[in-house]
Amino acid sequence: MSALVTTSLVKRFGGVQATDNVSLTVESGQLHAIIGPNGAGKSTLIGQLAGEIKPDAGSIELFGNNVTAQSVVARANMGLARTYQITQLAKEFTALDNVLLAANAKASSNFRFWASAHADTKAVDQSLAALAKVGLLDAKDRTVGELGHGEQRQLEIAMALATEPKVLLLDEPLAGMSQGESAAMIALLKSLKGRYPMLLVEHDMDAVFQLADCVSVLVYGRIIATGAPDEIRSNADVRAAYLGDEVNA
Repeated sequence: MSALVTTSLVKRFGGVQATDNVSLTVESGQLHAIIGPNGAGKSTLIGQLAGEIKPDAGSIELFGNNVTAQSVVARANMGLARTYQITQLAKEFTALDNVLLAANAKASSNFRFWASAHADTKAVDQSLAALAKVGLLDAKDRTVGELGHGEQRQLEIAMALATEPKVLLLDEPLAGMSQGESAAMIALLKSLKGRYPMLLVEHDMDAVFQLADCVSVLVYGRIIATGAPDEIRSNADVRAAYLGDEVNA
């Protein structure tokens, strides 16, 4: 069964059609990338998938269940987890506290006092395991403000993993990274491939072509091509509309 399916998804803002009959499928175990120029509708699309933006038409299915009208919380409880283009972290708290916050929010839908959160051995174990997966276990007691930008992006992924997700939505996880940080993030995402279905929105074409099993190209709200990375790289329409000279034929 497919992990995530959209059918003819439409969203209008005034006279602008931000998503124009977008249909795509993320298969189980697949990393599916969405690329496109600024203003193509990528953020609007991921907002609709997460439940933050209500579509005007079309449908969204999560493992065969229609979630088009479901809330952000309901989708999260069904296993949909996302990261954001701009980090969403409590900078005064430690890395472990941030992951515990995510784990506890999923478990109870309520915030708990930190003392009781740390006393919840299951949540602590989940959080430590998530930090280990992203390579931040040794940084568990450092505050977010002490972490580098790349480490903060890794921490966001740890927070998503602590919710025991079934699908990951990744909104430009490499944004603002140095070359070294990007390499570390690519290695991390490679390590997660096959374990979680992932929808990746990303501007870094080198990362996309290294990571993706399937790529969809969004231009002016419409998907103009979907295929394997090599197909997209060599697609004349895609090159004309977006890639240009960014990649070599």
